[in-house]
Order: sequence, then C-alpha cells, then structure tokens
Amino acid sequence: MIIEKISILNFKNIAQADLRFSPKINCLFGNNGMGKTNLLDALYYLSFCRNHTNLPDSQLIMHGRDFAVLQACYRFEDQTEDIYCGIRYRQRKILKRNKKEYERLSEHIGLLPLVMISPADSDLIHGGSEGRRRFIDVVISQFDKAYLQALIKYNKALLQRNSLLKDASLPDQSLFEIWEEQLSTHGQMIHQKRNAFVAEFLPIFRQFHQTICQEGDAVGLQYESQLNHKELRGMLSAERQRDRLLGYTSCGIHKDDFYFMLDDYLIRKIGSQGQNKTCLIALKLAQFYFLVKTGASVPILILDDVFDKLDSRRVEQIVGLVSQSQFGQIFITDTNRKYLDEIITAMHHDYKLFQVENGRFDEIENKA
Repeated sequence: MIIEKISILNFKNIAQADLRFSPKINCLFGNNGMGKTNLLDALYYLSFCRNHTNLPDSQLIMHGRDFAVLQACYRFEDQTEDIYCGIRYRQRKILKRNKKEYERLSEHIGLLPLVMISPADSDLIHGGSEGRRRFIDVVISQFDKAYLQALIKYNKALLQRNSLLKDASLPDQSLFEIWEEQLSTHGQMIHQKRNAFVAEFLPIFRQFHQTICQEGDAVGLQYESQLNHKELRGMLSAERQRDRLLGYTSCGIHKDDFYFMLDDYLIRKIGSQGQNKTCLIALKLAQFYFLVKTGASVPILILDDVFDKLDSRRVEQIVGLVSQSQFGQIFITDTNRKYLDEIITAMHHDYKLFQVENGRFDEIENKA
C-alpha cells in the first residue's frame, strides 16, 4: 500500500497543500516548527482517526479557522481507496471511505497500516503506563479486529462501573455484577492476546535491536498485569467497597504496564540517549515487520527526525535495514538537507524531496 496524493486544508500550520508522493522515498527538510511533522501527523490521522501525540481534535485546526480537511488517495495492488476526514469545532469528525461515511470509526482501523518513529516516542520509555498500553493496543488492533472490539467494550463497561462507584445513592449490587461480568469477560480476552503478542513480538524486537547496535546489549519487553496472578472477576468483587471510596476501578487490564529492559534492567534507569533511541527504533521496526508477518498490507513507514543522537554506524545500519525490499513507502524528515542527500544516495530508490517552510511544501527537482 502507498499513498499517492494528499490534500490538506487548515490542519495545524498547513493552510493548504496538495502533494503527490514517490511510491518509495519521500524526504522533507526545513527548520524545526516549519510543518514537517504536521504533514506526517496528517498521514497518521488518516490511518488512526487521531493524531500521533493524542491531542484533542480542536487543537489540530489552524488557529482562527473553523474546520480542517484531510483527503488522500491510497493505492493497493488491485484497487485504490479515497479517504476523507473533516474536523470541526465541537462537532463529530466525519470519516469517509470512497465517499461513504463510516458508521463507527473503529471499522477503519487496520485499513491503512502505518508505523511512525518520532521524538515523541521517548514517552514510551519515560512516560506513564497509558502510553505503553496505547502502543501495544494500536499494534494488535491493526491486525486483530476481535481485540479492538473487546477493548472498546471493556472501556465502555469500565466507564459504567466507575459511574456507579461515584453514585451517592448506593446503586443495587446487581448493577455492579453486570458490568463486572463484562469487564471480566473482555479483560481476560485482552490479557490473553497481550500475553500472546509479547511472546511472539519479543524475538523480532531483539533481532532488530541486535542488527542496529551490533553489540551484546539484550533488550527485553516484560508484561506486568494484575491478571497474571488473579482472576479479574474475583478482584473486582473483592475491591468493590474500596473502589467506592476511591471513586474509580483499581484493578483490571487498564492498569497493565509494559517494561522495556536492557540487560535485565529498566532501560529508563540505565540507558543513554543513544541506547534509548536505538531501543525505540528497533521497537518500531519490529512493529512494522510484525504487521507484515500477520498479513497486513505493507505499512507506510515514517522516520521523523530519528537520526539525531545516533552514531554514524547505527545510522548506517538503520538505513540499510529500511532499504530492504520488505519496506515499502517511506517518509523521512530532517533539518539538514545534506544528511538527507546522503541517505537518498545510500538507499538507491526512487525519491521525492520537499523543502518545508511555514506550512508550505516545495518539491525540489530530482536531478538524478
């Protein structure tokens, strides 16, 4: 799958843009804050119906405008897909596939697989557990619709139970039992699928990390869950009175966490900036490979300012990896055009080069 063209209106600092892309390498250069990442975020939004850093939709609309529009054409082996997304203040977003509006946004997830590596990924190591759960959920949801539906139903039941916990009128206990049964049913399924994913994903993650760093450091990914030790239904019942005092549900898969390790230590405690970045790049490349392995269309790969703080040997290894045939369309950004020219030369693929300034994108002639 590749994205052939995109039209953008009033998205972040991009007032208007109509761009056609190379089916292989697309490089964007310009100073920080000019709009490189905003274009990539538009691509991400069209795949996942939200932006990469989870900002509310109202903050994606250009200041002083009432709406934003993203429209793109994707080409698969035997067909094309036209995707339209309209965002308005205080209104429900509209997402259309070939001019037909989706009834549920969840129906769209997985159609346009995409893997994005960016500086914001550092939160996966240094941030809270919510970001790590979201990463795992996004990966699994792109190839497992049953998982996505279980996650949606679990979160709905969680909201209902939390509402009961805050109800001062002391609701009937049978109401708690209804929602706790749903939490248990969907939570157990999610837990099983997360366990299975980590077991299958970890060897791929380790292989990419070893290829990039060419050293003995061994990365790990540990899944910590209350459900590793107890059955959820019993925990919910036992903690009901305590949860009423707290005002929220204190046990369940929404409390899960995933720990990134380096030689059996938490990488966030011992890793250098270069080691952290190498871990994250290996993680995302493993995500890409895993999606292809599970039968998804070849994802779009986005490398947003990823080479900073990496030594030349690791950059060379990364460029060599993404030059391989299993990688399809790639978007790369950097502030240094010379750096991008060197990458383009090393990759030996068709490419387009865009200069970005204040939300404008000027294609630089390919003189090759």
